[in-house]
Amino acid sequence: MLYWIAQALGFPHVLNLVRYQTFRSGAAVATALLIGLIIGPRFIGWLRVRQGKGQPIRADGPQTHLAKRGTPTMGGLMILTSMTISILIWMDLTNPYVWACLFVTLGFGTIGFLDDYDKVRKASTAGVSGRVRLLGEFAIAGIASAIIIHTNTANGTHLYLPFFNSVVIDLGWFYVLFAAFTIVAFGNAVNLTDGLDGLATMPVIIASVAFMLIVYLAGNAKFADYLGIPHIPRVGDLAIFCGAMIGAGLAFLWFNAPPAAVFMGDTGSLALGGALGAIAVTVHHEIVLGIIGGLFVVEAMSVIIQVFVYKRTGKRVFRMAPIHHHFEQLGWPESTVVIRFWIVALVLALAGLATLKLR
Repeated sequence: MLYWIAQALGFPHVLNLVRYQTFRSGAAVATALLIGLIIGPRFIGWLRVRQGKGQPIRADGPQTHLAKRGTPTMGGLMILTSMTISILIWMDLTNPYVWACLFVTLGFGTIGFLDDYDKVRKASTAGVSGRVRLLGEFAIAGIASAIIIHTNTANGTHLYLPFFNSVVIDLGWFYVLFAAFTIVAFGNAVNLTDGLDGLATMPVIIASVAFMLIVYLAGNAKFADYLGIPHIPRVGDLAIFCGAMIGAGLAFLWFNAPPAAVFMGDTGSLALGGALGAIAVTVHHEIVLGIIGGLFVVEAMSVIIQVFVYKRTGKRVFRMAPIHHHFEQLGWPESTVVIRFWIVALVLALAGLATLKLR
């Protein structure tokens, strides 16, 4: 909004700063952080009154989690509110890439909200059926992917392989299915990771920082050519989007730090995971997303492996899935699991960024 106003006025005086993506990205971080910190206390109080018993806790989960009963969920609404306001203030309103990613974020957030609402209403850990959720997610991701491809007419259906310079696979319109799968898979991977206080939030922030740099470089023709990555005009505005995610995530972490005053719930985890997937698709770094967000991939794979093996052999590979619960069952304190997983997320993000030059 401010970009549109400044542009209409010809970027006079101090408004000339709004011309630069770097300034707007930093401003988006600060704006989302400030909004989140301001609305947080009242928002959490409102959730506590409305929800009563809070998020249902798995009876078969780690016994230490029983102490968390009564903690409200749907804190993702706080993230989405501060994030969306910040994006709308600082984005270029004519940029279809930002709208496509915002569509995924709010769409996945809506599905997550309905799931959280159903769980709280029924006082059960079983929410909306998985089939209905996946159908909705694929519909939203498919529409967003089609918008992204339609906007990027030059290389919209190309799959770029990291570590190799100029190795490109043109998937044609099959890319829509691949892109939608990437978005849905990552949304659910982050959702599965959100099981301990702060566990999913910080890795999402770390991944957002990494992609803030990637989209800025890909949006600049000189940097993209030097690094051998696809140049995508106007994609640099997604740095503002990433900045808003970082600020909103930091504000939420302020209240989600152990012991958590609120859980983000599926409302936040699905939305943030879907947003990262959509950004990766837009900038054609889908495989790099698997490296940067490797922690989320491992969490999701632990569940898939556990279910697959158990159904066929009746035996468990892990003491409990997702894998963060496995380490809890081994005797690791929750704070130890969270901090060590944060370290892993940081290392993987640096490894993902290294692919920009190793080509």
